[in-house]
Amino acid sequence: MASPGKSSRSDRAPGALDVLTSRDNRWLKSFRMALRGGLPTEDGLVGVEGPRLVEEALRSGCSVGAVIFSESGERHRTRLAPYLVESEIAFPVLRTTDRLFDGIADTETPQGVAALVQPRKASFDDIVRLSSSGAAPLLAVLVGVQDPGNVGTILRTAAAFGATAAVTAASGQSGTASPFSPKALRASAGAALHLPILPGMALSIVLAQLRVAGVRTLASTLREPADGDQPYLAPWEVDWCEPVALLIGNEGAGLPEEVERSADARLRIPMVTGIESLNAAAAAAVLFYEAARQRNSLSAQS
Repeated sequence: MASPGKSSRSDRAPGALDVLTSRDNRWLKSFRMALRGGLPTEDGLVGVEGPRLVEEALRSGCSVGAVIFSESGERHRTRLAPYLVESEIAFPVLRTTDRLFDGIADTETPQGVAALVQPRKASFDDIVRLSSSGAAPLLAVLVGVQDPGNVGTILRTAAAFGATAAVTAASGQSGTASPFSPKALRASAGAALHLPILPGMALSIVLAQLRVAGVRTLASTLREPADGDQPYLAPWEVDWCEPVALLIGNEGAGLPEEVERSADARLRIPMVTGIESLNAAAAAAVLFYEAARQRNSLSAQS
């Protein structure tokens, strides 16, 4: 893939040999939009920066639009060489000056290598299927999580503990930050490129579809139970081996109360007196760890 549009090998060859020296070059404009601007290109490509994230992108199986090295960033080419065999790659490998690379980069201390990537596409049917190992769906549903660093951290945690997919949705006026923004991708350490994700879904539609699909919805809550409420569950009181979607709310306000009440159950992490709550990413880590513990125990018994 060569954004914008596809190019032939003859179109790509000069990019692999020449140094791009004009800030108005179409490739540099695309990288600038995706990295510094934090927006997808017209072709829906997102930017990843740094040798570790570029390597994750190349390993992920996602379609790659281009890789670019600065003059000083050439030192990372050896690390990425297994993925950049000229006879096999279907995308251009570009070079530019350190000065121009600094102008497209999102980080304060650029490492001189970046890539444009097409995030993997997933449908709702994809995310509620059994995994290739036969495990039931374990979904992270982020609702109004506004900080891209928190979004990335939650996705990284969820993936590390065996989540099979994720959904991002708005909560009232609070949208969830894009999982594919440069900051979120860095915080996820590339997990967002490996985990099937449905971004920007309407929460009401997600909840209705999960109900029809037989996926149990669990709301992580910050609130104390009110009179007449069903008892809240502790993490270890949930059967995480069945199809489950964990709803994770806004950093400060948590989930809207009506969303919590619409869920199949509410979870609350027991804590010592005097500690108000964990932040969204820390709470997700505790809950997904318990999910992994149960699911791993089941696998060991089978």
